[in-house]
Amino acid sequence: MILLKNGTIFSPEYLGTRDILVAGEKIIAIENEIKPSRWAFLEVINLEKKWILPGFIDSHIHIAGAGGEGGPATRTSELSFNEIIEGGITSVVGCLGTDGITRSVCSVLMKAKALKHQGLSAWIYTGSYQVPPPTIMDSAARDITMIEEVIGVGEIAIADHRSSYPSVDELIKVTQEAKLGGLMGGKAGIVNIHIGDNNAPFELIYQVIERGGIQFHQFLPTHCNRSREVFEEAKTYGEKGNIDLTTSSYSFFPDTEVKPSEAFFELLDAGIPMEHITLSSDSGGSLPHFDKDGNLVKIAYGKPNSLFMEVMDIIREEKSQAPKAVQIVTSNVAKRLKLKTKGHIKPGYDADLLVLNREKNAVHHLLSKGQWMIRSGKRENI
Repeated sequence: MILLKNGTIFSPEYLGTRDILVAGEKIIAIENEIKPSRWAFLEVINLEKKWILPGFIDSHIHIAGAGGEGGPATRTSELSFNEIIEGGITSVVGCLGTDGITRSVCSVLMKAKALKHQGLSAWIYTGSYQVPPPTIMDSAARDITMIEEVIGVGEIAIADHRSSYPSVDELIKVTQEAKLGGLMGGKAGIVNIHIGDNNAPFELIYQVIERGGIQFHQFLPTHCNRSREVFEEAKTYGEKGNIDLTTSSYSFFPDTEVKPSEAFFELLDAGIPMEHITLSSDSGGSLPHFDKDGNLVKIAYGKPNSLFMEVMDIIREEKSQAPKAVQIVTSNVAKRLKLKTKGHIKPGYDADLLVLNREKNAVHHLLSKGQWMIRSGKRENI
């Protein structure tokens, strides 16, 4: 049992200074004061002047590597456990990307299982850029229904020169399979969409919704800040649908991408509902830049800690927005993906807790399901 005392809690809503009692994997109490003498076998940690946040949920991360657009030598490696937790991340949703040819959904699934074994929470999307999507059990619906870790399909690429350019009917079929798998498996059954930078990037989704009788919440378009043009389209889409901003690529492409923290404030100013906004890292994937003729000019590699850095940039810019900054990487993601015990600091929820050192804007402690991942800024030996 662990007692965290005197921390300032963002659940993500601001709760003030409280004590949190953790037993096993769960939060069992949050009170103004919890006296240690009431409990045996108790570790007491004083967190005065520290902030306590829910562990971050990265809903789009290439845990098993990705890339390859520049040839075999540009395939990226698996993300390490340390890279993930250094970004305050306790839950991940892994995916394939461009390469649904030499890589498999099985490899992503096994990496997710490895991360779970190490103490994180991990899920995956079945599929890749291509339609029809590669799967494990010959059907996206069957993967979602039968495999615990599979919660949706993705990332399906549209409006991108690397896409298989699915028709409206093809994307309707994929989306209905995801929906059916979600219904049967009690999961989100969401379709994670890679938005490219072609003209009218959201048009295919609009057509699928209109013709297929499908709801906006069935889709999670990502990379919505990849260019100013795409971002302006995303503002209109975000009035009704979910939009996800990518954090790992801005530092490599500052001349083309909209910085996620700045995009966040623009979305609020545009009146986009808070519940429609999330951040994800897209880390582990390659970040290729192509010229106008489609030739690869340069390629970079995204990092998981970009998620943490952008949240900190929002808070530094306007401290009063801290609850909303936390919301877009915790409760919004958990609600959208139906991760029922994630995203909040509440009794009965998983003890995924990020303790923030506000003086350094750094991860001070990190608990994942009640297990120490980082203590006093150092990786725990698990």
